[in-house]
Amino acid sequence: MHWKTLLLLLLYSNAQASMCHRWSRAVLFPAAHRPKRSSSLPLNPVLQTSLEEVELLFEFLLAELEISPDLQISIKDEELASLRKASDFRTICNNVIPKSIPDIRRLSASLSSHPGILKKEDFERTVLTLAYAAYRTALSHGYQKDIWAQSLVSLFQALRHDLMRSSQPGVPP
Repeated sequence: MHWKTLLLLLLYSNAQASMCHRWSRAVLFPAAHRPKRSSSLPLNPVLQTSLEEVELLFEFLLAELEISPDLQISIKDEELASLRKASDFRTICNNVIPKSIPDIRRLSASLSSHPGILKKEDFERTVLTLAYAAYRTALSHGYQKDIWAQSLVSLFQALRHDLMRSSQPGVPP
């Protein structure tokens, strides 16, 4: 009788672990997995698949960005904005990453309880959310600046924690 209970517990824990792993991306960035019906946006877009694309992402972030009143992000540099990857960058920035304080706080809370190491696309989106929060912090004043700064710090701590975990040998993803 004990071995049946043990087997049942093992199966249950394995199923629970695989369910958490399977749905972990949807929890962090649900918009990446739920495109709007009227849109031709790709499902789960990713920017960096090679070193050149990582460097291009760095260039996008260093370029002057513009945030419109309806919170749409665009690259001011016309040459950079015309690149194919710039379209993916706009898609992720405008449709995937959270832009409100409550959504960013929700993301930070999810990141702090996230088991294992972030997937590449989740790390990338968290970095873009961090960049957005930094930009909004710089543009804000007074109490709003403090709120954005708190969000910025919590995202930074989550990314730092993930990097520390990933640098440890034997830590599963």
